[in-house]
Amino acid sequence: MAGLGLEGSQFDTRHYDVKMSELLQVDGQDFFTSYDEVYESFDAMGLQENLLRGIYAYGFEKPSAIQQRGIVPFCKGLDVIQQAQSGTGKTATFCSGILQQLNYGLTQCQALVLAPTRELAQQIEKVMRALGDYLGVKVHACVGGTSVREDQRILSAGVHVVVGTPGRVFDMLRRQSLRSDYIKMFVLDEADEMLSRGFKDQIYDIFQLLPSKVQVGVFSATMPPEALEITRKFMNKPVRILVKRDELTLEGIKQFYVNVDKEDWKLETLCDLYETLAINQSVIFVNTRRKVDWLTDKMRSRDHTVSATHGDMDQNTRDIIMREFRSGSSRVLITTDLLARGIDVQQVSLVINYDLPTQPENYLHRIGRSGRFGRKGVAINFTTKDDEKMLNDIQRFYNVMIEELPSNVADLL
Repeated sequence: MAGLGLEGSQFDTRHYDVKMSELLQVDGQDFFTSYDEVYESFDAMGLQENLLRGIYAYGFEKPSAIQQRGIVPFCKGLDVIQQAQSGTGKTATFCSGILQQLNYGLTQCQALVLAPTRELAQQIEKVMRALGDYLGVKVHACVGGTSVREDQRILSAGVHVVVGTPGRVFDMLRRQSLRSDYIKMFVLDEADEMLSRGFKDQIYDIFQLLPSKVQVGVFSATMPPEALEITRKFMNKPVRILVKRDELTLEGIKQFYVNVDKEDWKLETLCDLYETLAINQSVIFVNTRRKVDWLTDKMRSRDHTVSATHGDMDQNTRDIIMREFRSGSSRVLITTDLLARGIDVQQVSLVINYDLPTQPENYLHRIGRSGRFGRKGVAINFTTKDDEKMLNDIQRFYNVMIEELPSNVADLL
């Protein structure tokens, strides 16, 4: 595996199929080269002045590990595979790479970004807009659950970048409301999640409609065999940038568990916590939509002001709820994993896993929020007897020690 940047502890082969080695070889050649140049500051990256202004105005001071390695090769027009967990600054990495390369004199779609959920697509649109504020970038999010006619109107008026979910983007391309003639950059964000949600065929169909010389960026927390297969089909001599799991995300987030013994006692525990803590904003994760509704009712009946969101709600309702939460008018958000990847709320200081996630991977997507790059946070996991195995799996998976919640928890927040 030399030359792939997969040495030693960076890469855990247990999760992968044997086909990995075949996938990495094309005609006996290593398929990717690793890219190791590191830029310690945004100023050193050779970015346009107005893009730098946008980056600093957004509040970034020093690039994160993935940004130090990932922005420049993308700006150079290289095909890139960037592997890093949520919360490490991937979004700003590809947004900067796209914004650097756009021709602002041409109001045609030049970059297409696909994401697995509406919330994530809208989050990317916001970051792209903010970073490109001084460049005058026109960005539009094409997602399901919104008016097709409105999408068509905005696209025909002209945009530089389209961010969207596969279904709606394919629909717009097929109707030729979104023209692909000028698209020169194509980014798949959270590629692993997109494949696990069954979007593979749609991604292939979209790719068929793009110009043959398009630059491709694949961003993903994990690289299952299907993601590698996509990279082989679409990419031309890609460079791979791998940020080790351990320098990633969970730094700065204090993690605890509370042993609640049995399920029925979680609610009391939660209410006790709220009474002892002056929390500015928090997210509570449960595993089912039904439980979101149940817990919301229970909390409201005890006079706690809470918002709730899950996949059965229509898009409009979800948008309003997220707006209230982002603005701070609602302090507690109860949700399912659906939203774990799309919430980036500056003030979230506490994440509570009322239910532990069903997969260790999702743990990071949930709690990686609260300490978002460079910010501190606390995560509290409620565990019953049945959760012991999952808690151990999570600790092993991330190589962390999760300790029992101390009585002076109020001092931690």
